[in-house]
Amino acid sequence: MMGEPLSVLLYEPEIPQNTGNIARTCAATHTPLYLVEPLGFKISDKYLKRAGLDYWPYVRMKLYPDFNRARCDIEHSRLVYFSAHASTYHYDFSFRPGDCLIFGPETRGLPAQLTASYPGDSLKIPIDRARVRSLNLSTAVGIALFEALRQLRK
Repeated sequence: MMGEPLSVLLYEPEIPQNTGNIARTCAATHTPLYLVEPLGFKISDKYLKRAGLDYWPYVRMKLYPDFNRARCDIEHSRLVYFSAHASTYHYDFSFRPGDCLIFGPETRGLPAQLTASYPGDSLKIPIDRARVRSLNLSTAVGIALFEALRQLRK
């Protein structure tokens, strides 16, 4: 195991290739991956499978019909939300073992009611928004997950 237990939750992901790439990152880091429906693709999607390559046997993935069910199932975890509208940078945040890193769908991000409910646990990744609207979801997950793993390495 590369670090302390963490998990990644994708809220209503839309693009199968992104989810496949994230699954590969989760396999490489022993990080469970949670998906909250509705998805913008079918789990059997060929692009999802192709992006995850032959690493699917190493992905601990769970599918939830809605966010409330996911939240109940991972109630032991602190929920850490990622949003371009947050005020705290991910590298200024102290990650803890058991944190669940939550990311919204590619085209709209997390609903404001989620991030507004937990402003202290809402983070952003710095980018020049005058030039770039957003990062690719799989890139954002990689940045956040590896920073959390770096911090938890003791």
